[in-house]
Parts: sequence; C-alpha cells; structure tokens
Amino acid sequence: MSRNVTSATLGAGEVIKYMRERGGGSVIFTSSVSGIVGSMMSPIYSAAKFAVVGLTKSLAQAFAGDQVRVNVICPGLADTPMKLGFTGRSGVAAEAAANETKLLTAVPMGRLCKAEDVAYAALWLASDESSFVTGVALPVDGGFTAR
Repeated sequence: MSRNVTSATLGAGEVIKYMRERGGGSVIFTSSVSGIVGSMMSPIYSAAKFAVVGLTKSLAQAFAGDQVRVNVICPGLADTPMKLGFTGRSGVAAEAAANETKLLTAVPMGRLCKAEDVAYAALWLASDESSFVTGVALPVDGGFTAR
C-alpha cells in the first residue's frame, strides 16, 4: 500500500500546489487493470491499485476548478521484467509460459502491453489534446477490460 497509495498521495500533494499556483497542469498516475477489475491471483495488489484509481477520481474533482487534471493509466500485463512475477510465481518456466498463454487468451488484441503503449497514453494525457479529460482510469490493455 505504501508503494502504490502513499507514494501517489504524497507526490500529488507536492506537485498539485505548484500546478495550482501556475494555473493548471496534468497529474498522471499509473495503476493497473487490476485496479479496474479484481485480481484473484493478487488481491492485495489489486486493492492498492483500486485505491490509486479512487484517489485519481477524488483529486480530479477536488482540483478541476484549478485547471489541474488528474488521470490514471491502467496497463494490462506488460512485456517487462515484472511479468514473471505474475506468470512465473512457481519458478517453473513451463508453467510461466502456460500462464502467459492463458492470460493472452483474455486479451482481444492478442498481445502483451508494451512500454511504448503506456508512454503514448501518458503523452496524450499530458498534452493539450486531452484538456477536457480528468478523472479517467484509462485502460491500456488491448481490450482486456472490455470483456
């Protein structure tokens, strides 16, 4: 909880005061699809990620009048070193591969999230093109949460 929720709360508290002084800005948190739909494999992780989504929605309402937008990106399973923590908990390589295949069947686009997918979502949320977007939990998940 401290890694996900406390750090987001403290970080936002520090940056929002400066954004208010300068007339606005964009705060972007990172959560997970596990913050939109529960994860039976990682309930505590999911609870922390739901908390970040709730924090986002609350701060978005609190600071919208100051032109501070607050959004959160919710990636699906990403092709990063952290992936093995979800797919390979047993330490058996064949089991990790089978778990990844199983997870991919739940992604309509049929692939894992890439770091660039998240980066482009953040770029858009930080830009003026999303100037009327606040309080959004944006899934970057290849359609996983659309099921």
